[in-house]
Amino acid sequence: MANYDSLHRQCRTLESLFDSKLTAYSRLASTITRNNDDVEASGSGERWKDLEDEVDELLQKLGEINDQLSTLSSDPDQPPSQSMLRAIQRHRDVYQDYVRELRRTKTNVQHALDQANLLSGVRNDIDAYKSSAADALLSERGHIDNSHQMTDDMLAQAYETRAEFGRQRSTISGINSRMAGVLNTMPGINNLVAMIKSRRRRDSIIIGVIIGLGLILLLTYMF
Repeated sequence: MANYDSLHRQCRTLESLFDSKLTAYSRLASTITRNNDDVEASGSGERWKDLEDEVDELLQKLGEINDQLSTLSSDPDQPPSQSMLRAIQRHRDVYQDYVRELRRTKTNVQHALDQANLLSGVRNDIDAYKSSAADALLSERGHIDNSHQMTDDMLAQAYETRAEFGRQRSTISGINSRMAGVLNTMPGINNLVAMIKSRRRRDSIIIGVIIGLGLILLLTYMF
């Protein structure tokens, strides 16, 4: 029964290896669920697939060894002893338990992966929403800054216009002074001076109205 001993040792070795790999495979589901990993980004998907391939391969080899032991137990030329039959049956029972345990673990791992991917998708949606909201706020801030800049430019133009009017008023005052001197030295041109004064008053009224309208429009735009 040298063949039986060899198969028996191989079966025990495969059972030990399978049990170790299945434990690692089962822990992966707990790790993914606990950490809420992004499966693709963290590489958990590749580790899961590698482990699954390993346990599937070990279980397939274990099934083949069990089939060989079953064939050996049915050999009429060299019937096995009762202890061999019990050992073969025990290996068969262990194999069936491993098949059920692997099926259950695969379901748990797949559930953990689906949950992790779902949570990752939700986080991505939240991040995208936050980024969009931030961009909208920055764009709105830019519009407000542009409005402030335009208002500042209009105020600066208004101040410059007022200063220009002040300079023109000073110039007109100087002209009045010179005209008064001319009138004192050159009588007979009072009518001409009266006409000039009348026109100047009219120009002053027009300028005042323009300034008033400009300030009203500026205040309306600002508020």
